[in-house]
Parts: sequence; C-alpha cells; structure tokens
Amino acid sequence: MKVAVRTDASVQMGFGHLRRCVSLAQALRETGAEVRFLTRALGVGSEALLEEHGFHNPITLPAPISGFEPDPTISHSAWAEVSQQRDIDETITSLGGWAPDWLVVDHYALNANWHDAVRDAIGCRIAVIDDLADRDLSTDLLIDHNFHPDHRHKYAARLARPARGLYGPRYALLAPAFARSPSYAFSPQVRSIGIFMGGSDAPNFSELALEAVFAAGFDGDVEVVTTSANPHLDRLRARTANRQNVSLVCDLPDLSGFFSRHDLQIGAGGGATWERCCIGVPAILLVAAKNQVEVVTELASQKVVAEPEAPNVESLASLLKSMIEDSELRRELAANSAALVDGQGALRVALAMLASELKVRPVTQCDARALFDWRNAVENRRMMNNQEELVWANHIDWLDRVLRDKRRLLFIGEVGGQAVGSIRFDIGEDGVAEPSILLDPSFHGLGLGPYLLGAGEAMTGASTFHAVVLKRNRASQVLFERAGYAPTGPESWRKVL
Repeated sequence: MKVAVRTDASVQMGFGHLRRCVSLAQALRETGAEVRFLTRALGVGSEALLEEHGFHNPITLPAPISGFEPDPTISHSAWAEVSQQRDIDETITSLGGWAPDWLVVDHYALNANWHDAVRDAIGCRIAVIDDLADRDLSTDLLIDHNFHPDHRHKYAARLARPARGLYGPRYALLAPAFARSPSYAFSPQVRSIGIFMGGSDAPNFSELALEAVFAAGFDGDVEVVTTSANPHLDRLRARTANRQNVSLVCDLPDLSGFFSRHDLQIGAGGGATWERCCIGVPAILLVAAKNQVEVVTELASQKVVAEPEAPNVESLASLLKSMIEDSELRRELAANSAALVDGQGALRVALAMLASELKVRPVTQCDARALFDWRNAVENRRMMNNQEELVWANHIDWLDRVLRDKRRLLFIGEVGGQAVGSIRFDIGEDGVAEPSILLDPSFHGLGLGPYLLGAGEAMTGASTFHAVVLKRNRASQVLFERAGYAPTGPESWRKVL
C-alpha cells in the first residue's frame, strides 16, 4: 500500500507536525507500506530530518514567493506561506504519477476544500492529523492524539463527511523506539534536570527555563536539548558557555534516552509531551502556542504534569523549588504519565490504515506465547464463557491437540508481519465451520476483526459458518452481522456462501 504524507515545518509552526508524521511513517513502513513525504521548502531543513530517518527523496514543494495574503477564513492560513489553491495544485501535480492509496495530512492551514480537491483528483483516502478543530475537515480517518474529554463533540460541527476517529493518547504518534525504550527509574532526589522546548522554540523558552533553574538554586547537572533550527541558538550557546554543570546538545536524534536519564524535565506542551509520558518522567510544561493551552491545563488538572502559574522565570523557579522538595508529587506525576501512553499509538494508527492488507497463516508452536497472552488478557477473558486464567502447561497441551486435529484450523492474522490476532475454525461432521476470533488486546478497536474473519473464512474451504457469540459481547455480534452472518438465536449466527 502506498501512503503519501503532506506536512511542513518552520520556525513559526515548529517541528512537531513533521516529527509526529515521521513517527507514523516509521510505523507504516514497518507494517509494509511504501511512504513518501511532501513538504514545502520553508527554510528549516525538513529534508535533513527525513533523510535522518530513512525517508529519502521527499517531494519538496517550491518555496513561497512574495505577495501571499493569508485566507481570513482559516485561522492558521499564514503558516502555509502560500495560498491553499496553490498548495492543492502543486500537491496534485507532484502525486499524479504515484497514485497513493492514503494521503496523511497534518497541517493547520489546509481545510476541507483542500481535502476534497486532492481526494477527487488522486482517488485516495484522506487521513487528517489534527487537534484544533478550528476549520472544516473532509477526511476518512481523523487522528487526534491529544487529551480531551469528548472528541466526538469537539469535531461534531467540523466534519464535512462521516469519518472514523482515533482519539486520545492511546494513539499518541511516537517513534517506534519509544515502545522499546527503558522507562525512567524514579529517584527521590532530583539529581539532574533536562530542558527541551521543541524543534524551533520561537519564544525562547529554553533560556527562560535555564534562568529559572539558576534562580531556583539547583546545583545538579542540567542538559539543554535543542535543534539547529532554533533562532535563539547563539544566545543559548553564550548562556551555557563556561557553566561546568550545564550542557547544550543540538539535534539529538533520539530523545528517549534524554527523557529517561533526568529526574525532572522542563518542556513545551507540544508533541514531546507524549514522549515524556511514555518514558514516565515527572515534567513541568510551559504553553508555547495557543493550541497547547487546553492540553496542558487538562493534563495538569489530572496530575499528569505540572504547570507554572505563568510562563516567566519567577513562577517557574518557584514551582521548581517545590517540586524538587516534593518527591511524592514527582512520583505521582511519573506514575500517572506512564499510565497514559504506552508507545504503541503510531502502530495502532498504521494498523487501522492498513487493515485491509491483513493476511492469515497457519499457527506454529512458535506462536504459543502470543496465543497464551491474548487468551489470558482480562479484556478478552471477560467476553468468554470460561473466564478463568489459563495455565501454561494446559495451554501447550491444548495447542498440541489443535495442531494435530485436521478438523480444527488455527491461523494467525498479520499486517505486514505484525501479528494482531488469531482465528480458529472447528469443522463439524456436516462441514459447518465455527469461527472463534481472538485479537491482541493492544489492537482492539482498530477495525481488524472483519478482515481477520474474512481472511480466515477464505482459508477453510467451507461454505457454511456458524458462530456463537455471548449477548454481552455486542462488539463481536456487530462484527458477524456486518460480515453477512444472520442471527438464528440470541447467541447464534449463521452464514452461507
């Protein structure tokens, strides 16, 4: 499957959009998709970041020219630095010969008119990454990984067509490495502090945070991380020079180690918020842009992060002092943040996009552990007749019997090599096949069930299927109903090909 990604980075908009798109693109690539980026030349070297992550030869749209007038009907139109119609025309021309199946759009300056025009011209599905809900959107899939009490209400008046939504930090678009990175090991003492304010840091919050650390009298190590796109880099270099316990690192390729090696982090409320949460490090967040206000405020109210009363040296220094002294508060923040993000959000979005690529293969003994874990997951057991937790030895005996029984067919469902679940068919004497589906609980709610069922049915050679689904398992009943099964009783469903 081909996936194009349209996003930008600049000093004004920062690198957050580009970075989260790179994270999604990495997950898409790892699950079998071919990915190409389209970015506009806005003077911050986006191509270098893409090359660094293995996305070679991105399509670079022409640089802006003078005379551009922002569209007053689109709040962030100025961020594009070109008219929406010009962006439409150049995008269509650039993708005309490649014909992607999906086009991911992460850009506050592009609205439903852009989505409709490009979709109609290229014949692809549109996936929009957004968190503002400040303009009309015409999308097939909407991803908003920020915290919000009611995403459906948030976008109700903005969707120009029915769209599937993937909402909340469960879908936080982090690089795949974060799911494998070691978590922060809590220390009652703050031995060191990390400062990262995003890719561009237009308000120069890095220097503000550094001044607050000095004002708080902290005498431990301080590491400031920024990028070469930071317009205040020279000031930072001058401010950190000759400070024995302060280091300045530029263009750090992997932030996971940086987040885990410090006992307290100070950052901006952008995309790196979810990276810190995944690592489970206590953090103080500053609001660096209007779109961060709601998220940071809500996370602070839930005691996931701490927020100073105002974005100034005095307020931040005061909060720093209290947090350094209050180890229990830091412990609480660390635990709450780690519980919110598990690092698999980008993979979940990729699987939702590539669900139609799902294929099945016969189970082998090598799949025993995955089958055991899926069967014993609380989320799956609560929908079974037998809700008792399995014992490993009994599971191995069961699997041996199934693999030897020619009337029982057991398959693993995969998307690009990523195992997502299993499906078993018990073939009766009359040739009727009874399906039983088990999804990896990490991947519930992604629309994988219908594709797993269909791929499994095709492997059986059967023409009649009979499913038994408990009344309380309404999600599975809907799955079988949509797959062409007709109810024959309160918990019985039948399909004839």
